[in-house]
Amino acid sequence: MVNQMVNQMVKLAGRLLLLTLCLISQVQAATQLKASVDKNPAMYGEAIMLQLVLDEKVDAGAIDFASLEADFRVTGPSVSQSMQIVNGQSSQSTSWQLSLFPRRTGTLTIPAFQIGALSSEPISLEVQPASQASGKGAELFLQNSFSSESVHVQQMLYYEIKIYFKGELQRGNLSQPELAGADVEQVGKDIENSEIVNGERYQTITRRYSVIPQKSGTLTLNPPFFNGEMIDRDNSRYDYFARTKAVSAEGQALSLQVKPIPDGQQQNWLASELVALTEEWNPAGDQLIQGEPVTRTITLTALDLADNQLPDLQLGTVAGAKIYPEQPQSRKAERKGRIVAQKVFSYAIIADKAGSLTLPEVRVRWWNTKTNQPDEAVLSAVTLQVAPNPQAVSQPEPAATTTTSADRVQPTQVSDWHFSYSSWLLLSLWLLTLAAWGLWAMAAPRTAERDNTKLPRTTAGSELRFNSRKLKQACQQHDAALAREQLLRWAQQLISANIESLTDLVQHLPDGALKTQIQQLSYQGYQPAGAQWQGQALLEAWAHFHHQPVTTAEGLAPLYPRG
Repeated sequence: MVNQMVNQMVKLAGRLLLLTLCLISQVQAATQLKASVDKNPAMYGEAIMLQLVLDEKVDAGAIDFASLEADFRVTGPSVSQSMQIVNGQSSQSTSWQLSLFPRRTGTLTIPAFQIGALSSEPISLEVQPASQASGKGAELFLQNSFSSESVHVQQMLYYEIKIYFKGELQRGNLSQPELAGADVEQVGKDIENSEIVNGERYQTITRRYSVIPQKSGTLTLNPPFFNGEMIDRDNSRYDYFARTKAVSAEGQALSLQVKPIPDGQQQNWLASELVALTEEWNPAGDQLIQGEPVTRTITLTALDLADNQLPDLQLGTVAGAKIYPEQPQSRKAERKGRIVAQKVFSYAIIADKAGSLTLPEVRVRWWNTKTNQPDEAVLSAVTLQVAPNPQAVSQPEPAATTTTSADRVQPTQVSDWHFSYSSWLLLSLWLLTLAAWGLWAMAAPRTAERDNTKLPRTTAGSELRFNSRKLKQACQQHDAALAREQLLRWAQQLISANIESLTDLVQHLPDGALKTQIQQLSYQGYQPAGAQWQGQALLEAWAHFHHQPVTTAEGLAPLYPRG
């Protein structure tokens, strides 16, 4: 009897021990953190997939992966959580996946990761050198280069990265160049093309940057790095079920030698292959009329310079004339991967007296990077003949009119990508000699800035409607303010309700007498005191135009009309 009880007690103790061991093993299994990689050894330049799995549901940010940055470029992690129920027993897990790109060859260590008291095992990873990056069979590689290995401070050069790949690239990311001591800016958009390399066709994506060093010495640019995803045709049975695979490539580290600005050139330092000055007159010609304004526009054009590097021009005073400078307008554009910058200076010039008027030459000093010598861009002195103003005779004092700043000639503006014809012609001739570079012509005349004289737009039933009798009265009485008011109302009703100024109106008119007379009317802010506007010519031009079909000058004629 006693033996039976002892045997039963032993059996019960054994069962309890077995149950305890099972429970302990289940707890241990549920609290393990496992780390693994998809390949070991690995090739330099290829992606390595690191996976960590915890048989528990925890927060996605429970693991800190910062320790990987020393030896790897890291993308991710992507985190997933799951729950399973098997035989009535539920289990949960959290998984982290990261793409690792080795920074060097040799033996690298993926460190242990911790969550509370749990820790994964470290992994020793062998990274072997890759085959020649641009050799035959490479799926993806990069080429990067500077346009010049040695430049001066503040001399622009270009940095180019070209991605070569075979297959279907789904997405990707290219590291941005960072060069301490230099301004770096992307030029234009990425260019897609194809090339034959070692007998194989590659698709290419080219990205280009302008680089302006701000200090002398040796500057080092870290290698560019690209990582992305491509269609994995080897492991895809059907196109519509195609899976992607991670790919990566790295370029070369580059050094740039930056020379200091040459002695004696610091004050007017402007380093370029081409700097030019051109001018335009409105109205054209070398004959002026005393007391009547003309506009002189000088354009400073430079290759491989930023627009904020272009200097201001100093014209000074001119005996026998008043000069009213406008605010300079700066623009830059990209053409064939190079930067062209312009600065436009507009001046209203009014001759004080009849006779000969000489405007001095204009000079801009610059450093010619082709000859490595100082150079100058020059506009020669201009001598103009000033004719007496036939209307500048003694007249009764005109009735007081309100003259606002809106009546003055407004500054000429350059649109973002349209440059003056003469400047572009000069650039084109120069670039033809380079053979490898070409810039196409831009001939759109600059658009005048709107003046501030605005009227309410007319609507049905509005009392502010055009009255031809009032326009006739204004012209016959030489009342510039009333004439301007009636012309705007006429234009809003007949041509376009969007016209709000004389400058707007001029843009809608074809070349002819009416356009010229309206331009003269807008110049009244520059007329000398006591000079009265004469309106008869405007009235005659308007009457002639009024009896013709209205055609608006909505577009600019192309530089090369299609035949």
